[in-house]
Amino acid sequence: MSLAFHWFLPTYGDSRNLVAGGHGTAMHGDRPATLRYLHQICAAAEDNGFEAVLTPTGLWCEDAWLTTAMLIEGTETLKFLVAFRPGLLSPTLTAQMAGTFQRHSGGRLLLNVVTGGEPHEQRAYGDFLDKESRYARTAEFLHVVRQLWSSREPVTFAGDHIRIDGAQLNNPPDPVPVVFFGGSSAAAGPVAAKYSDVYLTWGEPRKAVAQKLDWIRGLAADTGRILQYGLRIHVISRDTSEQAWAEADRLLSAVDPADVERVQASLARSESEGQRRMLELHGGDRSRLLVGPNLWAGVGLVRGGAGTALVGSHAEVAERLAEYARLGITHFILSGYPHLEEAYWFGEGVLPLLERKGLWQHPTRTSQPAPATPFAVASAH
Repeated sequence: MSLAFHWFLPTYGDSRNLVAGGHGTAMHGDRPATLRYLHQICAAAEDNGFEAVLTPTGLWCEDAWLTTAMLIEGTETLKFLVAFRPGLLSPTLTAQMAGTFQRHSGGRLLLNVVTGGEPHEQRAYGDFLDKESRYARTAEFLHVVRQLWSSREPVTFAGDHIRIDGAQLNNPPDPVPVVFFGGSSAAAGPVAAKYSDVYLTWGEPRKAVAQKLDWIRGLAADTGRILQYGLRIHVISRDTSEQAWAEADRLLSAVDPADVERVQASLARSESEGQRRMLELHGGDRSRLLVGPNLWAGVGLVRGGAGTALVGSHAEVAERLAEYARLGITHFILSGYPHLEEAYWFGEGVLPLLERKGLWQHPTRTSQPAPATPFAVASAH
């Protein structure tokens, strides 16, 4: 088994503290997300052996397509996992953009489909469909996009939400981008099973993750498909467990109670089943943040979306990741504050241990033995 590790691009800004907001709520880091800084994160990810970087989508961050397109020439092998929302672009244009991106990047595009769980944010984009209809539209959208990528004949389609006539790409993407898809609601499962390549879940306790994967496996089997599975989670990894938890405590101590109240109130409006599950882990209570072995829900007090972190020594974090891998997770999309420094803590501390276990191999260099005592560098460049 060779696991794939991906990092995250904070296109809303970064910080040495937790950045509050996201997923329909305004957020800004005190370290601006300039192209210069994002290039540094990309270089750190590439050097440490991360396969790709996830770029978010929403009003609270920069546009993912444009940002990643401007980062291509500053990287060599790093892939870009571009999040986008079906329905805000036509399927024909999206399929065409994917082809353009693949050709100019040398095949380094991955796609993360985000149906949208915040109705007030969707309405701000001019999208007034309800949740069930958004998932129905996503299914039609992905059906058309995949047809355009594979058909040698013009594509015509008339659904409840998508209608195109005689569409054909002059230059389809080669290779076809891998499609990542997350969703925990009943409406999301069949769409993920039929149209995604990698099903994503946020970092819940292992039992909950196992149940969710079994659910999607069953739906995929009904359509004759076999999917891959991914986990989106934060990490705080240090040389010792005490150092890691001290950092988690420091991050928590810097959280403004007003930010917690503001973000929790905003996230309570969410129609996202995944967001509801994240909120239930802690209920806004600082005394309920340890939700599993080394699994800390403190991030979710002030951040929408992925709200948990693996906290511990490099060896502990490596073991927790191996446990998720035994459930069937092969893609890990990670992040940490600040994203530049944490890429090195994890890349120099945890990845060598996973390499020694035979679970990971650096994508661009030959295998090297891990040091007996992992170390990390936490200095900004």
